[in-house]
Amino acid sequence: MKTPPNDKPENIPMTNDYLWDRSGAPDPEIQRLESLLAEFRHAECPLDFPGRFPAAPAKSRSLLLNFPWVPRLAAAAIVLFTLAVGVFFSLRPASSPDLGPAWDVATLQGTTQIGSQILAANHATTKLHVGQTLVTNANSRASLFHLDLGEIKIDPNSRVRLLETGQHRKRLQLQVGTIHAAIWAPAGQFVVDTPSAVAVDLGCAYTLQVAPDGSGTIRTTLGWVGFHLNGRDSFIPAGAICSTRPTVGPGTPYFEDASPTFREAIAQFDSSPQDLPARKAALATILSQARVRDALSLWHLLSRTDGPERAQVFDRFAALVPPPRGVIREGILRLDPHMLDRYWNALNLGDIYIWRYWEQSSSPHDSSFPQSIPNKQPLPKQAP
Repeated sequence: MKTPPNDKPENIPMTNDYLWDRSGAPDPEIQRLESLLAEFRHAECPLDFPGRFPAAPAKSRSLLLNFPWVPRLAAAAIVLFTLAVGVFFSLRPASSPDLGPAWDVATLQGTTQIGSQILAANHATTKLHVGQTLVTNANSRASLFHLDLGEIKIDPNSRVRLLETGQHRKRLQLQVGTIHAAIWAPAGQFVVDTPSAVAVDLGCAYTLQVAPDGSGTIRTTLGWVGFHLNGRDSFIPAGAICSTRPTVGPGTPYFEDASPTFREAIAQFDSSPQDLPARKAALATILSQARVRDALSLWHLLSRTDGPERAQVFDRFAALVPPPRGVIREGILRLDPHMLDRYWNALNLGDIYIWRYWEQSSSPHDSSFPQSIPNKQPLPKQAP
C-alpha cells in the first residue's frame, strides 16, 4: 500500500519493505537521510592498513626515564624482594643435618659461641661436633658432657675444639684458657692437646690451663695424668702440679704441699739451660729439700740429668725410697726402661703399665685398645 505524499509521518505504515531489503518503493525522507550519510557507508572491501606505523617521537619513548624516581623505585623493589626472600628462608623450619657423633654443650653463665651460633645461659643444650670450636668470653662459662666419658667445665676466655670422638679415643684441643675435667672413661681414652704438651687421662680429675703464649699448667685432684711431648713424659698424681713450655714440653712435677724453696728450685731447674750455675744450684737445693713424698720429682729428674748429676739424684732418691727387687744403681744410671718402670711403681702413685699401653696403641682408632686395663699385682711397698 502506497502512502500519499501529503500524509503525515505518524500515519505512514511500518510495512515498507525498502527499510528491510530495499525491495519496496523508496520513501523520499529515507532517501534524503541516505544521501546525507553516504560518506559513512560501509565499503565492500578489506581494510587497508599502512605498511608501518610512524615512529614515536624520541621524547615519548624516554618519557619514563625522565622521571628521577623510577630507578630508585626499581632499586627499592629489588631490595624489598631480597629481604622478603631472606626472611622467608630464615623462618622456614630447617632440618638439622646429621653431623655425626657429638658432645652435649650447656652454657653455665653468660653467652658462649660455636661457630656463628650464640648460646645464652638459658639456651637448651646443643651439640659440639668434630671440627667445631667452642668459645667462651670474659663473662661466660660452659660445660661439655659425654655419657661414656665424663664432664669438662670450661672457664671464661677459653677456646676448646673437638678433634675426635671415636669408640676408643676422644680428643679435645685446648687452644687457650682453662678446663676442669672429671673423667670416668677407661684410662687412656681421653686426650687433650695443648700447644706444648698432650694431657692423657689415666682415670682422674684435673684442671688444665693454657696461656696465650702456649705454656700450660696441669693440677691433678684425683687419679693421675700423663703429660707427653716428643718422648718427654711427666706423670702427675693427685695433689701434684706440672708446667709445660712450647718446644720444651712438660717440666718436673711436684706436690703442691712442698716447701716454697723446693718449688722455686724446681722452676729454676726447668727453665735454666744445662750446665749453667743456676741450674746446678737449683738441683742442689732440690736434693737437700726433698722429702719422701718428693721422690715423685726425683724420679723424673733421673732422666733429665746425666753423669755425676744423675748419680747424685739416684743416691738421694734411694735414700728416700729404697730400690725394689731387680732395680740396681747401674741399671738406673743407664736409664734401663724396665728398672725405671719398676721404680715408679714402687712409689704407689699409679701403675705405669697403663701409660705404656697407651704409648703402644698404634693409632687413636686402634680397636685393640682395651676397654679396661688388666689388674696387675702391685710390687711390695718398700719402707722409706
